[in-house]
Amino acid sequence: MSAIGTLNTGHIGLNVTDLERSLGFYVDVLGFEPLREGKEDGRRFAFLGQGGRLVLTLWQQAEGGYDAARAGLHHLAFEAESIERVRAAEAALTERGASFAYEGVVPHAEGASSGGIFFHDPDGTRLEIFAPTGAEHAEAPVEAAPTCGFF
Repeated sequence: MSAIGTLNTGHIGLNVTDLERSLGFYVDVLGFEPLREGKEDGRRFAFLGQGGRLVLTLWQQAEGGYDAARAGLHHLAFEAESIERVRAAEAALTERGASFAYEGVVPHAEGASSGGIFFHDPDGTRLEIFAPTGAEHAEAPVEAAPTCGFF
């Protein structure tokens, strides 16, 4: 163990180009609750949570969309209670016109029981909603690499 001890993820912060558009996506589609917002010129932000616990912060300070070719965030994954909840999220995202990397629920790797959906937020940030079980009968889009690794 390191001198620091055990570290747990506290929250994730994302730069966005349009706070209102991103709030519509993360609140209306993904179900996060707004905990705090700042809408001053040049200092627009929102803190989003679940059950009062901070999960995600949005900062309107990006000048362009997500760039997978740059160092930094690869993707952000959210764990759902069940594969049925993943499918419900897929339906809500489809209705909203979200961009998906793969069609339907796919396993994390060939034969894996965990799996989910892979999609993009309004700025192109790569997102995943998965369940630890329930995807064992789905076909992986790529046999030799993890599904979540290259989308």
